[in-house]
Amino acid sequence: MNTKHYDVIIVGGGISGAALFYELARYSDAKSICMLEKYEDLATLNSKGTSNSQTIHVGDIETNYTLDKAKITKRTARMIVKFNLMRGLQDKIMFAHQKMALGVGEKEVEFITNRYEEFKQLFPYLELWDKEKLREVEPKLVYADKEQTKDRPEPIVAMGTQSEYTTVDFGAMTKELVKAAQEEDKVTDVFFNAEVDEMEKVGEQFKVTTTSGSVFTANFVVVNAGAHSLYLAHKMGYGKHMGSLSMAGSFYITNDHFLNGKVYMVQNPKLPFAALHGDPDILCDGKTRFGPTALALLVLERYKGGKSFFQCLKTMNFDGNILKIFWDLLKDRDIRNYVFKNFLFEVPGINKGLFVKDARKIVPSLDTDDIEYAKGFGGVRPQVLNKEQQKLMLGEASINPGDGIIFNMTPSPGATSCLGNAERDIRTVCEYLNLTFDEAKFKEELTDQE
Repeated sequence: MNTKHYDVIIVGGGISGAALFYELARYSDAKSICMLEKYEDLATLNSKGTSNSQTIHVGDIETNYTLDKAKITKRTARMIVKFNLMRGLQDKIMFAHQKMALGVGEKEVEFITNRYEEFKQLFPYLELWDKEKLREVEPKLVYADKEQTKDRPEPIVAMGTQSEYTTVDFGAMTKELVKAAQEEDKVTDVFFNAEVDEMEKVGEQFKVTTTSGSVFTANFVVVNAGAHSLYLAHKMGYGKHMGSLSMAGSFYITNDHFLNGKVYMVQNPKLPFAALHGDPDILCDGKTRFGPTALALLVLERYKGGKSFFQCLKTMNFDGNILKIFWDLLKDRDIRNYVFKNFLFEVPGINKGLFVKDARKIVPSLDTDDIEYAKGFGGVRPQVLNKEQQKLMLGEASINPGDGIIFNMTPSPGATSCLGNAERDIRTVCEYLNLTFDEAKFKEELTDQE
C-alpha cells in the first residue's frame, strides 16, 4: 500500500479546516498540504448553511462580548469580508442586511444606550435607533398586532447599522476557500470519505490511518474536526484535563418574510449560550429563522446517526469534576429554567406555543401559525469543560502540545474567526517546520493594515 506524505495534514473539511488549507497554500511555502474529510463533501456538519445562523459575528451587536473581545472579533470578521470581496462573492454567498441589538423594557433600553456609547468608537458606523426609526426599518418590532395599529407597550431601543456585510453562507465559503487553495501552484489534495481512526507519532512524522485503512504521513497535523477534535486528542493521550458537553441548537422558521435584517437580543450574562435572535435565511428566500435553542445531546454530530453517541460519552470524560461543573450550572435557577425550557422547545405539540412566547420579545404579533420547527436545521457545538478548574470554558479551545500537532475546538463564533484562527495556526506550523509565512501579503489581502 502506498503511503502519501505531506508537509501538513488537516483533519476536517469544515470552514476552520478550509481556512487553514487556504492560508497554507497561499501564504506559506509549504509544498504539499492534505485535507482529510470523513464525509462525501465539504461542510456537511456545523459549517453547513442550515447548521448555523449565517452571521458574521463582528462584536458590534453581540451583547455578551466585552470591548476587548469585540476588538479581536472585529479583525477576524473583516478577514471574512475581505476574502469574499477578493473573490467577487458579494451578493452571491455574502450579503448586506441591516442588523441590530434590541433592548426591550427600561432596564435593557438603558443597557443598550450605555453600550452604544461604549462601543461607537470601535464601530463608528453604529447608530442608536429609537422606536420611530425602528418603525421605519423593522416595523414588526414595534407593533403589537398584525394590522399594525397598536404599539407594543414596552419601551424599545436598538443599536444597529444598515451599511455592513452581515451574512455568509459558510458552507459555500468553505468550498470557495478550498477552490482558492487549489489554484495555487503546489500539492493541495482533498480526500473524502476519509474518517481518521488513529494518529501516532513515528520519529519526526505523524502517521494518520483512516477507518478504511488508508495511511498518510505528515510533518505536522492540525485537527479541525469540531466536536471530534477532543475525541481524537484523547485517543492520543492529549487534553485529558478536558471534557466536552455537546450543545445542539435548533431553529424555527417563518412561513413568510418577517424581518428585513438580523435582530439580536440582550444576552443574559448568566447564560453561557446564545440568546434568541431572528435572521433572514439566505437559503430559504429570506424567510425569518428564529433561534437557536440550546439542548444538551449525547452525540458529537447531528442527523448523522452511527457511532457518535459512544464517541460523545468517551469525549465527555465523565468523573467527579465533570459532575461538579454540571451541578454548579444547574443549581443556578436561571440556568436550570433555561435548560428545562429549551428541552420543551423540542417536544412536539407544546414546543411551538412555548417558543413563540419567547420570540414575541422580538416580534410581538408572532403567533404559532406563523412558524414551523425547522426540521434538519441546527448543529452541535462542543462546549469544553475544564476539569482542573471545574468550570465550563467559554469560547474556543486549542490543544497544542508543541510536538507538531494541534487540536482545535471551535464553538460559536468559530466560522467568523476561522481565518484568524488559521493565522494563529499557520504561524505555529511555519515556525515548527522552518517554513516562511508571507505576512505582508496576508495583511495586504485579508486585513485592514494595522
